[in-house]
Amino acid sequence: MSTTNIRLANCFSNLGKRAALIPYITSGDPSLTATVPLMHELVKAGADVIEMGVPFSDPMADGPVIQRAAERAVARGVSLSMVLDMVHEFRQKDDTTPIVLMGYANPIEAMGQAVFAKAAGEAGVDGVLTVDYPPEECQEFSAMLSSAGVDPIFLLAPTSTEARMQSTAKVARGYVYYVSLKGVTGSGSLDTDAVERQLDVIRKHVHIPVGVGFGIRDAESAKRVGECADAVVIGSKLIETMEAAYAQNSSDEQAIQAAAQWLAQVRQALN
Repeated sequence: MSTTNIRLANCFSNLGKRAALIPYITSGDPSLTATVPLMHELVKAGADVIEMGVPFSDPMADGPVIQRAAERAVARGVSLSMVLDMVHEFRQKDDTTPIVLMGYANPIEAMGQAVFAKAAGEAGVDGVLTVDYPPEECQEFSAMLSSAGVDPIFLLAPTSTEARMQSTAKVARGYVYYVSLKGVTGSGSLDTDAVERQLDVIRKHVHIPVGVGFGIRDAESAKRVGECADAVVIGSKLIETMEAAYAQNSSDEQAIQAAAQWLAQVRQALN
């Protein structure tokens, strides 16, 4: 398997002691035309990496906030091909910030794994996290991604065994995403002491950066997680913030600015 994606590798190597800030957005929400401007504003607000959710009709790992965003995007007809077009458009102005696609197997299977891997690399995608591709069954797809210069990224959970950590370490590149609680995105209260203990176990087997997501809802929880994790992933609260701003004004611009202002506070806490 080829080496780690250059943009992701550079991102993590340039952080110093600070954790990377990784906002998650749903592609096509609050609108088709707002996604790329939103990405640029989040970078200005301090995002180190952007995770773009690929809309899917049955997002099994996502809580109600991201489910609603996915439903809105699906209703607008947002497809995997359109998401890749958004990445390509973003790359016209930003060739530095890593982009990770996060989603489910169905859209990739519909396009074809080999076709997708090639198209993702050409569009400027840096990593792909597919929630329902287990690492033990993913060697071939991971090799396709790596040959296209794209890092295969995998999830670990509080229930992951050390054997699962070892199998994940064999195929994961870029970073590993640790799901900090049992449940869906945006649920539960975060036990940062438990997160720190589990990261110690994960790092015995995984020797690339470990990001933490699910349940991080404010600057304070992001700061606490950032003290032990290599990256902090925030999605539900960011989308909720945009959703509320859009409900007030029906304005993409207002939603984008609300998201950027909220993310800037998180970045300040991480600094």
